[in-house]
Amino acid sequence: MFLTRVLTAAVLLTAFIAALFLLERPAFAVLVAAVIALGAHEWGRLAGLGRVWTLAYAVACLLLFGLLRSSGAVDYVLWAAALFWIAAIPWWLAAGVTSKNCLLLLSAGIAALVPAGLAMAALPRDQLLMVLGLIWIADTGAYLAGRACGRRKLAPSISPGKTWEGVAGGAIGCIIYAIIWALFDPELQARVQGIVWIPFLAGTLLLCALSVVGDLFESALKRQAGAKDSGGLLPGHGGVLDRIDSATATLPVALLLMQAIGAI
Repeated sequence: MFLTRVLTAAVLLTAFIAALFLLERPAFAVLVAAVIALGAHEWGRLAGLGRVWTLAYAVACLLLFGLLRSSGAVDYVLWAAALFWIAAIPWWLAAGVTSKNCLLLLSAGIAALVPAGLAMAALPRDQLLMVLGLIWIADTGAYLAGRACGRRKLAPSISPGKTWEGVAGGAIGCIIYAIIWALFDPELQARVQGIVWIPFLAGTLLLCALSVVGDLFESALKRQAGAKDSGGLLPGHGGVLDRIDSATATLPVALLLMQAIGAI
């Protein structure tokens, strides 16, 4: 199982980096749209839709992504997504995510997947890779710290394996990663100086926290559906949502933060 997981991760990472740097931006956006459609298909099933309606839901998310990407409303969508993840989802997680309102779950899927896709298609290649690296560092740091010294459960009713110590380990890893990024990236180095370090590192911690929120929300979605994984497309990993859960919450806010410091 571990070998399968590692091999799948290696193939996915290689394919993603190749697509990111070899494809033209329109072609890369088509790839992003395909990921959104796959994620939406899994989301529809977890929300309780039948086969036909699940397919219709995936197509609707795909079309909405295409329409919004060609419109002038992308920034408004990103701000709405930021409010969704920062304000609405923590409250919803605390109240409990249930299957009582299928329409609400489906609306949440659109709010999670479409803005993340828009942000992924809009971020420059280097910045996108750096933001995804931050997410991977947060996840890896949380896993290692949680295994080493995890004691206090973060959300036992949603994801029993996550601990506050793990979150702290992920946050420390993200801060170190962000400092290295700012020191060695010429564009960031020119902008992150003096007092700007404070909002830069605060933004890093916000992204780290959002990566946890995105992970927890997808776990809650699976739990209310009685599913261990969102799907079986990726051997050793589960489904597409299992791999992009943290990114859905992080990417829209990351793009807004980069715009705020003039990095884009």
